Amino acid sequence: MITSTTGPQPADFADVRATNLAVVLRFVREHAPCSRADIAASTGLNKATVSSLVADLIDRRLVRETGLTENRVGRPATMLVLDGSPYAAIGVEINIDYVSAVATDLAGERLLTWRRSFSAGESVNQGVAGVAAIVRRVVNRMAKEERQVLGLAVALPGLVDVQGTVRIAPNLGWYDADIGGDLAKALRDPGFTIQVDNDANLGALAEQRFGAHAGAGDLVYLTGEMGVGAGVILDGRLRKGGLGYSGEIGHVQLDPDGPECRCGRRGCLEAMAGIGAVLRRRDPSPAEIEVEIEEVVRSARAGDERTLANLAAVGTSLGQGVSIIANLLNPEVVILGGYYVPLAPWLLPPVRAEVADRAIAPQAGGCEVVASTLGYDAAALGGAARVLDSIDSGRLPGGISRTS
Repeated sequence: MITSTTGPQPADFADVRATNLAVVLRFVREHAPCSRADIAASTGLNKATVSSLVADLIDRRLVRETGLTENRVGRPATMLVLDGSPYAAIGVEINIDYVSAVATDLAGERLLTWRRSFSAGESVNQGVAGVAAIVRRVVNRMAKEERQVLGLAVALPGLVDVQGTVRIAPNLGWYDADIGGDLAKALRDPGFTIQVDNDANLGALAEQRFGAHAGAGDLVYLTGEMGVGAGVILDGRLRKGGLGYSGEIGHVQLDPDGPECRCGRRGCLEAMAGIGAVLRRRDPSPAEIEVEIEEVVRSARAGDERTLANLAAVGTSLGQGVSIIANLLNPEVVILGGYYVPLAPWLLPPVRAEVADRAIAPQAGGCEVVASTLGYDAAALGGAARVLDSIDSGRLPGGISRTS
């Protein structure tokens, strides 16, 4: 007889309790204000267990009571809402010439939004030192507010594997770099977890949690920075691929005779619909992009024919790329982020026209194409969302304090 010891093992009591605590916390986040009876009825947990779990969450200051309600049958019920006042989640985006930092509380309310100039430097160590200095200031600000940092998640433009190693970040000049480990050392082991991911992936998490289409189960977020990347959420979960390299839509070839791309090939989506195409320059200066985008917007509003024709061409190419996404993934919504947002009034009409024309399914399979409402800080906000997702998954601060 052959036996295996690698199959599913029974969960111990602490695992079950941590899972149930996470279930209750998620329910309160999604349905607050709610009562203990509401939680029991919706989750299937018995009332005694719910009472014990809620007491634990109150002890941890993750949930608080907010008074009674009489708008129900029977006795008034004590209502529950998220607390989380002693906690903060931090997200950071590293871009070519700036670092954005966002801190939120447990409910996702912003506590801080910073943007600082940044240079990657001549080495990874120099770049990490610059990022660490900014993170240290954020952490110190949270400490002054008597908030415990739950975690830090860092977004950057490049290929990041499932272990969080930055394999290729050409715009930063970083290759095979353990940014999370290096940051932990620079911060002298700060006592919270540090995660690293691609900027498009974290932008997608921000949209799913905080955006105009929050809660969408099938969503794609397109970055509009120096490159064009896609963060993909399917069936409610971020999909990163086998090694973590999914979403490189910017290097799908649209026209083999098209303009040369920075990757060395021709006619990539990024070359035809990226910011370089908008500005009609292959390698625009990162420091000048925002100013130049503002000038494009002014020219478009003034009716400049050359500007309008170029935006129509860029929108058409972008629409071809989005139609590939629509046919392949059938998302509910594709969200244009970054520098695409201020250009949305001129880009969205040709993008939508191309998707309607090229999508195989009727009505493009229900796929909407919209501009992000989260601004340039979406990836940093997505870093905070990643930390909050960890809390929702059961990685709660503090130990198990009671039994059920």
